[in-house]
Amino acid sequence: MTDIDFDNFGLLAPMNKDGKKATMTDIAAVVGVSQATVSLVMNNAPTTRISAVTREKVLQVARDLGYEKMHRPDSQGGIVGMLINGLMTSQHSAALIEGARSEAAETDHLLVAVPTFGDPDAEDAAIEYLTSRPLAGIIYTRVITQAIDPPKRLKDIPTVFLNCYPAKGHLASVVPADVAGGFTATWALLEAGHRRVAMINGEEWIEAGRDRETGYRQALATCDIAADPQLIRSGGWTMHSGREQMEALLDLPDRPTAVFCYCDRMALGAYDAIKARNLRIPEDISVIGFDDEVFAKDMDPPLSTVILPHEAMGRWAVTTLLDNASDLTAARKFRKVKMECDLVERASIAPLR
Repeated sequence: MTDIDFDNFGLLAPMNKDGKKATMTDIAAVVGVSQATVSLVMNNAPTTRISAVTREKVLQVARDLGYEKMHRPDSQGGIVGMLINGLMTSQHSAALIEGARSEAAETDHLLVAVPTFGDPDAEDAAIEYLTSRPLAGIIYTRVITQAIDPPKRLKDIPTVFLNCYPAKGHLASVVPADVAGGFTATWALLEAGHRRVAMINGEEWIEAGRDRETGYRQALATCDIAADPQLIRSGGWTMHSGREQMEALLDLPDRPTAVFCYCDRMALGAYDAIKARNLRIPEDISVIGFDDEVFAKDMDPPLSTVILPHEAMGRWAVTTLLDNASDLTAARKFRKVKMECDLVERASIAPLR
């Protein structure tokens, strides 16, 4: 593997009062918030969940510690490599890539994204290519959130894991908070007065599906509602599956008055099944999805959903990578960071009649 001299890489590292490089971890420790919160503030990412008081406190501590984003004084910049397992044209991939690309550009780095689809030979070839360049580090990315066994060659390369995490060890990684997201989606229906709340879930092997169902069950339990197995349906993550599972729910003697769909595509199918029975959304049945796909706002009625923070996650990954590019041991002290999935309220939820 090509040796990379990070000390002479041209990066201007911020320093704290002890003469050591100040990082977002330092800021988070002083303020008493998560590193993800610091990242969102420092990157000025759009969010309604961070109060003005917390935002100002983070910025003030950053100034006190002398924190500033790393950058190169020359125009050539360095490379941030991204190995991504999935189609780069999908909405989820695009958001992950765009967040990382934007953050890399703001710090005078070039993001080089290489689709490998998890193929070991493709990953090895990509790593070989990237390490022959002035590489700051690698963002190892999966489109589907999951535990992974990282390529052994990444052990000696600064690496952050995006939308995935090593099954063993505590390395810098960031994933969506799917349990909390499932709770948020279900709670929106419960707050509207619904008590017969169903869930159309994805395939059982998908970690996000298991986590979102956990959030669904926790929300029901918060209202002292026992989860009814008849109201939990599992299928694929397609429009067809959503339609099929919604039809099964509508065939129940005591049908649900609201449904939480694992993803917006399944919600699209659920819409078809509901309208085919001459039922109205949201007057007869309220529906909420997950992912905030591009078509969700154009559905009839516009779909309430929960947004995946993929762009903010991409930014966090690059910031964390560059903060710790010269210190592999620091990156190994991290635990998995989970970013909140915010509710997008539209017209598909109504109070129980």
